[in-house]
Amino acid sequence: MINKTAMITIAGRPNVGKSTLTNVLTGEKVAIVTPKPQTTRNRICGVFTHGDTQMILLDTPGFHKARTRLGDYMVGVIKESVADVDAVALMVEPIDNIGTQEEMLIEHISKSGVPAVLIINKIDNIRTDQILPIIERYSQRYGFDAIVPISAKKGDGIPELLEIFEKYAQKGPQLFPEGMATDQPERQIIAEIIREKLLICLEREIPHGTAVEITKFSEREEDEIIDVEATIYCEKKSHKGMIIGKNGAMLKRVGQLARADIELFMGTKVFLQTWVKVKENWRDSKATLKNFGYVK
Repeated sequence: MINKTAMITIAGRPNVGKSTLTNVLTGEKVAIVTPKPQTTRNRICGVFTHGDTQMILLDTPGFHKARTRLGDYMVGVIKESVADVDAVALMVEPIDNIGTQEEMLIEHISKSGVPAVLIINKIDNIRTDQILPIIERYSQRYGFDAIVPISAKKGDGIPELLEIFEKYAQKGPQLFPEGMATDQPERQIIAEIIREKLLICLEREIPHGTAVEITKFSEREEDEIIDVEATIYCEKKSHKGMIIGKNGAMLKRVGQLARADIELFMGTKVFLQTWVKVKENWRDSKATLKNFGYVK
């Protein structure tokens, strides 16, 4: 019987493991994950039950220096997500140094007055004796309620982290229906899966200048197949050629990888069609950003 809720924001620099942790805790792929920075663009809500508590995690974009209107939007999402929650979990790399991004996030957390936990992720990459100096450095910098070393990838420290999250739970009814892992609509998740494959398959700046719009999403009731049509937008004509690839090879590869994950997510067969269009400098266009859902 759920009678408590805890809403917790996970913040940190790009590629620190926020989305991996969200997926591990929810048991579903609600956030895309790649080795490239700025993979997450929106606040992703992950929902799961722990005992009598409904946990609501807010996975945020990686904190970075904005260079476009899209970047401004992403930084704004992070700042807003630090307020009006039960706690903030600052996730950091296992490095004995507090970087500029971490310093700025600590300042935002301090100003918000929200309780904070420090998560030191990727401890599987260092020796055990290297963890203590990192804990001491952050302890001296800010009064975190707790500091938890974990490996989101391997699951180390996750039970201890959940026990700490439980302490921030507030009495009250569940906010999301049972079995719901995220508040994202299916179209948005499918678009993000396609964008994830673009980030994985393409090099340099090209995938960061892409956006995906789902233009058709319908189910064939007679044979339980979902038809999905998606338009991939890029910023330059030369990028369009690279996304399509020689004889359409790259676009075919992206589509095959995306379709496999979409079928896993939807639990049924999917017929996916993709097109590529050029929309120059869309990341600095307020109207286009709004159309893609990146402006409040």
